[in-house]
Amino acid sequence: MRIAVLSDTHLREVTKGFRALYRRYLERADLVVHAGDWTGLEVVRFLQKGPFRGVHGNMDPPEVRQVLPAKQVLELGGYRIGLIHGWGSSRGLEDRLAQEFDAVDAIVYGHSHEFSNHVRDGILFFNPGAATGYAPTGRNSLGILELGEEMRGMMIPL
Repeated sequence: MRIAVLSDTHLREVTKGFRALYRRYLERADLVVHAGDWTGLEVVRFLQKGPFRGVHGNMDPPEVRQVLPAKQVLELGGYRIGLIHGWGSSRGLEDRLAQEFDAVDAIVYGHSHEFSNHVRDGILFFNPGAATGYAPTGRNSLGILELGEEMRGMMIPL
């Protein structure tokens, strides 16, 4: 199973650039996952046209918060994946997120706008970075999770 993961799009509407990103990287994925901070319901509705799961982030307006949960657990390919946006300082973020889930194989999150892909205490922590807008490294990215005999994450620089 191939999961396209994005976060921190911070788009109020579906732009030409986002449509191109979708066609190139997302539309052939088995599932698209968004880890929050959309800032516009139009982007949520656009992604809901295909196989999709998502959560809201700290910057999302009430209309996005009404249709997406703050966190959820996805059971996919024999794995349990916690999906959440995140909050507060980047320092200690993964420690705070780990306390939000029990018995997961991975935690997919956003908030920091920085790509992360590492295992700690048997849990894969995976942040796809910022798909559009501000990226601290100067480079936007999204992620791919491949679920097979093992779970493997990788970054797609944009």
